[in-house]
Amino acid sequence: NILIIIMLQRETLVVVTDNTWATEAKIIGIPGPVQRQVGIGDIVNVAIQKASPAASVKPGQVCKALVVRTRKETRRVDGTYIRFGENAVIILDIDAKGEMKPKGKRISWPLPKELRERFKNVTNLAEEVI
Repeated sequence: NILIIIMLQRETLVVVTDNTWATEAKIIGIPGPVQRQVGIGDIVNVAIQKASPAASVKPGQVCKALVVRTRKETRRVDGTYIRFGENAVIILDIDAKGEMKPKGKRISWPLPKELRERFKNVTNLAEEVI
């Protein structure tokens, strides 16, 4: 038997967990050469599927997003595993300098501490980092 570990790939539906009022998005592209799967801390292209009328992003809009939670467990350096109940992303905004910053101003669910090194500005917006 061959064990195939699938993280997130194209056409995966994910929950948007920031306060941009978008609720659901679909991964439509994974930047990088021949990369087929992504995990926590990877940046992907998403198409917004569902959003409220007052949202700062509209359904059908294509955005960059950061994967912040996955249902597939992730192994930490100390040997423990962390797993979440849903696949989730936050929408990123690219400024004039080319820096990626979160589009929302608040993240309502816990984030893993693995994001702290590369995305300090994202973890500062979260209520809890585990």
